[in-house]
Amino acid sequence: MSNSHPKPMPPSSWAKKTGFNPKFSGETNASSDSALVTPLPPPNLDLEAAHPRPRPQPQPQPQAPVAAAANGNGNGAVAQAPVPVKKRRDSDGVPKNSVPSTNGQATPAAPPVDQPPPPRRAPAAARHEEVVDDDEFVHRQSHMKYELRDSPGLVPIGVYSIQHYVSILGSLILIPLVIVPAMGGTQEETSKVVSTVLFVSGLTTLLHITFGSRLPLIQGPSFVYLAPALAIINSPEVQGLNDNKFKHVMRELQGAIIIGSAFQALLGYSGLMSLLVRLINPVVVSPTIAAVGLSFYSYGFPIVGTCLEIGAVQILVVIVCSLYFRKISVLGHRIFLIYAVPLGLAITWAYAFLLTETGVYSYKGCDVNIPASNMVPEHCRKHYSRMKHCRVDTSHALKASPWFRFPYPLQWGTPIFHWKMALVMCVVSIISSVDSVGSYHASSLLVASRPPTRGVLSRGIGVEGLSSVLAGLWGTGTGSTTLTENVHTIAVTKMGSRRAVQLGACFLIVLSLIGKVGGFIASIPDVMVAGLLCFMWAMLTALGLSNLRYSEAGSSRNIIIVGLSLFFSLSIPAYFQQYGISPNSNLSVPSYFQPYIVASHGPFRSQYGGLNYVLNTLLSLHMVIAFLVAVILDNTVPGSKQERGVYVWSEHEVARREPAVAKDYGLPLRIGRIFRWVKWVGL
Repeated sequence: MSNSHPKPMPPSSWAKKTGFNPKFSGETNASSDSALVTPLPPPNLDLEAAHPRPRPQPQPQPQAPVAAAANGNGNGAVAQAPVPVKKRRDSDGVPKNSVPSTNGQATPAAPPVDQPPPPRRAPAAARHEEVVDDDEFVHRQSHMKYELRDSPGLVPIGVYSIQHYVSILGSLILIPLVIVPAMGGTQEETSKVVSTVLFVSGLTTLLHITFGSRLPLIQGPSFVYLAPALAIINSPEVQGLNDNKFKHVMRELQGAIIIGSAFQALLGYSGLMSLLVRLINPVVVSPTIAAVGLSFYSYGFPIVGTCLEIGAVQILVVIVCSLYFRKISVLGHRIFLIYAVPLGLAITWAYAFLLTETGVYSYKGCDVNIPASNMVPEHCRKHYSRMKHCRVDTSHALKASPWFRFPYPLQWGTPIFHWKMALVMCVVSIISSVDSVGSYHASSLLVASRPPTRGVLSRGIGVEGLSSVLAGLWGTGTGSTTLTENVHTIAVTKMGSRRAVQLGACFLIVLSLIGKVGGFIASIPDVMVAGLLCFMWAMLTALGLSNLRYSEAGSSRNIIIVGLSLFFSLSIPAYFQQYGISPNSNLSVPSYFQPYIVASHGPFRSQYGGLNYVLNTLLSLHMVIAFLVAVILDNTVPGSKQERGVYVWSEHEVARREPAVAKDYGLPLRIGRIFRWVKWVGL
């Protein structure tokens, strides 16, 4: 007795085949059923008339038994016969008759026993004519308000562009507020670096959307570059500087970033990235990005603890807005979820300002601008730390900033090039590329008709390398890369139009020219910065782990690989960071910067000082260890493509045959003709 099960309907778009579920934790109103079944279009009568096909003769349908085994649920219901539907020919390499497996990858489905064998395939010309453009066949990602090539009008685009950039404000501005004080910079220099970051971020975003992957991805200072930047800042060569330390360290960073970014550009435009991407899958991307967020745990809450009544309130407000109030809508927008970071900053800043103005942190006439020393009365020295970290009027960055300032290249001086620091940045640029690969895949699932080709991916990495070279020339202190948080913002705001992101980048450039904007951002108290960073790094960790949804997350193989990668990414760097340090040693740097001075006391102590620096620094970086462990295990431990969740990339033939893909990723102004002969950097 044979069971008669309804044949599952194959996924109607390429996104379903990668395990993508368009329902984001209640952010959309689509039900789970609507995510699986897509309404079919009316038949193309002209196509049917031009190419008539013989209709199969009706076959006698056997009666389904009324047994409990008929449908497998034990209720004895009669199984319904499958309804034949006209299926669209999939052009991304997935068989036509396929059933989505547990991870979303398509696997061939066995034909029913009672059904005649499928007819022979039509000739190639006829098959080519049967391909239907995505725009005419099915609504692409109906959960998005505006997709990649949508242009709803100047006013909606302006509103959504501002919303898009404000929602990721923390990712754009927080890194300069960490590294500039660590470099010995003043508040005025912090303001200048913030303005430079805004300018370079707007410029590189325009370059990437126009000549890179063409996806609506914002380029900005990445947390991937923060740890190696802190390692260079706290290197032995820099620690001995006293006079003009900020500019010297910035020039060291500029030289390292320029060489590392040039290597990344070579990696993209030479086609090596199209080969390397074969080794990069969700099981590799997930622990690598998660390790970036986990690596800064020693900085976050220790700074919050310097003024707990403000720092803890900052974290609490952001958590409440992003989680407990996330479903509250105002005029159709979930403002608490979208603007959790800026709302948390505004509310906490107002609260701290109220405490300062009411005299809570005024201790019997003590002045916070007078350094704590033996010349200050005892009661003032006792309260000096709380006054410094809790008051909001200790920063003079806003007053010292000019109204107009144009960031220009080499504003800090000529870059200084050291091969050992540049080699560290070259390795970090590979980690940055891994981060971008995951962002390209996830964002294309949301807004594009097909995933990018490997050539488009290589082109995007090449443009990111050139963008980081510009960041090094302008002196932002970090490289420029795709912001991972941007993908989450696209999913939440449902804004995937590249025009909106381009207009927002223009606004960013205009804001960078107003010096008071940089001064205002530089005046954010350190405690609030640390509170926001605790949330941002936690988000980055979660976004990294969310890449596992494209693979079989319940597979023991993947669980072990990710677990080992995360554990060793914390344990091995801890060994390097603690090696050679006695418990009673008095280091000249704060405790939260001690993990980044490993170059002077690491276990590698050969006669080659430069090699010692490179090995001790690289193996003390959490993301490097996570990447090495994950990429080795994932590419050596046997596993199917479905289990590994291998990323699906479009083929060149698909991109050239389907107009929608060409419009999504083709370069404007006929520039694509230049790359037509180079398959690894284009369609």
